[in-house]
Amino acid sequence: MYQKIGLKMATSYSPNFNLPKRVKNKIKFIIIHYTGMKKESTAIKRLQDPKSKVSAHYLIKRNGEIINLVPDLFEAWHAGVSSWKHFKSLNKNSIGIEITNPGHKHGYKKFSKKQIFSIQKLLNVLVKKYKIKKRYILGHSDIAPGRKKDPGEKFPWEMLAKNKLSFWHNLNQKKIKKFREKNLINKVDESLFLKNLYKIGYNNVKKFKSHKNIKFLTLAFQRRFRQSLVNGKIDKECLLISRNLL
Repeated sequence: MYQKIGLKMATSYSPNFNLPKRVKNKIKFIIIHYTGMKKESTAIKRLQDPKSKVSAHYLIKRNGEIINLVPDLFEAWHAGVSSWKHFKSLNKNSIGIEITNPGHKHGYKKFSKKQIFSIQKLLNVLVKKYKIKKRYILGHSDIAPGRKKDPGEKFPWEMLAKNKLSFWHNLNQKKIKKFREKNLINKVDESLFLKNLYKIGYNNVKKFKSHKNIKFLTLAFQRRFRQSLVNGKIDKECLLISRNLL
């Protein structure tokens, strides 16, 4: 199947998954990650090491090659403590895709053109096979904003949305840019922004009551939907985008 669409696919299974097999219609989400490690080879070993207790269904190497680590119908260990809308512990309902990238701790890089090509091709196959909604193709930071930053602000969400493989706002980014940063919002609008995020799917909004936790949530939103400025500050541009996404 993958060879027909021009993808290089290797199989190198990880022991880190749960039994029994899932039924096909239980798969609702695709979660995108980056490996967050300096070396690609080290990341692959970690995803296959029983002691690490982590895995994913697929890994996309820097050269675009895809490694199938866990068969789709088994539950891989990639999401951890997570939630989106009424779903919790998203390992049960998702396919996890890791992409080689050193991440924010080790010199975060742009994803290679070959990686982007492969992620599009792989997503196309998985979306059709499991009837995944584009609003359920998410980043790790979307489902665990207090813990995770991946795949980060360099991941091409907008481009994927243009190919119906993600969701994005339809505002003119040049026009709304004037509403950013200096135009910080008041408490009433902040509450509205958080309510919008809850409606979008950020299911742990109600737990994010402290200033520190609201900042984590805002950073996650910006890494996904306002990638040119990720500062954790809620401004009018963020509010406009959140409203448009609904």
